[in-house]
Amino acid sequence: MSKEIKTIDAKLSKWILKQKIFFVATAPLTEKGHINCSPKGLDSFRILNEHSVAYQDLVGSGAETIAHIRENKRIVIMFTAFDGPPKIVRLWGEGEVITFTHPEYETIASQFKPRRGVRSYIRIQLTRIADSCGYSVPLYEFQGDRDVLDKWVDSKSDDGVKDYIRKNNAKSIDGLDALDV
Repeated sequence: MSKEIKTIDAKLSKWILKQKIFFVATAPLTEKGHINCSPKGLDSFRILNEHSVAYQDLVGSGAETIAHIRENKRIVIMFTAFDGPPKIVRLWGEGEVITFTHPEYETIASQFKPRRGVRSYIRIQLTRIADSCGYSVPLYEFQGDRDVLDKWVDSKSDDGVKDYIRKNNAKSIDGLDALDV
């Protein structure tokens, strides 16, 4: 049974930061729009305070999360234990896209390891935190982070990365505005 949690306390923070992967889900307002769910890793998640979190949004094949947040702010982050005791934690909230032109960009960026290929940061003001059992989640062993994205970005010039974002991340698959480089 799901249990609502008031804040991210020290114990929950420690558990969250131990997880190697998290999932981000968003949806557009239109009922015919595509719901998006994306896995994230690479030590790209931070807890800013007991009611606010952020993650590095890295260059990718689409920009659904950004487009959905810009349209309606709704977002949920899910963590699940793949080792140790079973547990799932969901963080619901209102997201904000922090691009390099945002006045708080440097403050948020300072919380993360510098990485080429950061398109933005997604900051979430939490409106609900809950955990559930995770009894049916399988056990997996973490072998390491993939370096494919970093190598791909390193093979491009800064202008090459910007061109990719301009061509592939300006609109969502439903035609919503996403990134403007």
